[in-house]
Amino acid sequence: MRKAREVLVIGGNRYFGKRLIARLQAAGDRVTVLNRGSSPPPPGVVHLVADRGDQKSLTSALGSRTFDVVVDQVCYTPRQAEIARRVLTGRTRRYVLTSTVEVYEYEDSIAPVRETDVDPVDVGVDLGLPWDDPEFLETHYGEGKRQAEAVFAAGRDFPYVAVRVAHVLGGDDDFTGRMTYYASRVRSGTPIPVPVVNHPATYIHVEEMADFLFWTVGQDFTGPVNAASHGLLTTEDLCAAIAAHLPDGQAVFQHVEVGEVSPLSFTRAYGMDNSRATRLGFRFTPARQWLPKAVAETLGRDD
Repeated sequence: MRKAREVLVIGGNRYFGKRLIARLQAAGDRVTVLNRGSSPPPPGVVHLVADRGDQKSLTSALGSRTFDVVVDQVCYTPRQAEIARRVLTGRTRRYVLTSTVEVYEYEDSIAPVRETDVDPVDVGVDLGLPWDDPEFLETHYGEGKRQAEAVFAAGRDFPYVAVRVAHVLGGDDDFTGRMTYYASRVRSGTPIPVPVVNHPATYIHVEEMADFLFWTVGQDFTGPVNAASHGLLTTEDLCAAIAAHLPDGQAVFQHVEVGEVSPLSFTRAYGMDNSRATRLGFRFTPARQWLPKAVAETLGRDD
């Protein structure tokens, strides 16, 4: 029988984070959840309350605890990463950062990007930027994650993984509102603004994302890894799946050269190469296979 692991999840109270916690519990792992205390964690976990952006608060909450693995769902800035690295060095055998496809925002490649296209060792870190300003952070989300990865990559004796997550869809608890945005426009026939050249992107289902993180907890590889289902999807693909779920609706697209466009429509390529994770042993599913299910899950309440 496999020995139960001590796993710390920082954040993780919603979407694929809560699904990860459920998988860890089902596997018999001992789970500790650390958050600000604004929402209760699932039953059966140890709950620690702290401000993860405050070193004293984080240190005090952890006490003398050590962990086999830490999964950090809410590290958005290099400042938060610096604190986590200082506090958790020597307390965990492995640290898993939930990162993002947005770290590739400066890459201009039609081919799917590989992890080596953004090596965190080469990324500069600027702790002096206004990372505590919510507006700045919102407009620099990808850069915050890039620099957070760089902080962990610079840490000696700190085995880390940066899971670069594709755009996540599915579930009846999708809080982003992106699919419901499209559904409302498909229902009414309201034009959907997209770029003149609208590039496809990589996606992953919320359950597959939780599976991937759970799998990662049990592995020993380090460094960045892309997490994306096989194949690309366009805005037109998403809206076609929604229109099939809402047969009285119609997807009408408006191509705009300048101005705001719809969510999940892109002026640049957003494809990720998932071959590293595949070689390491994870089996992704094709995005087109789960897309109808994701639409039904997200929009089922609106039928």
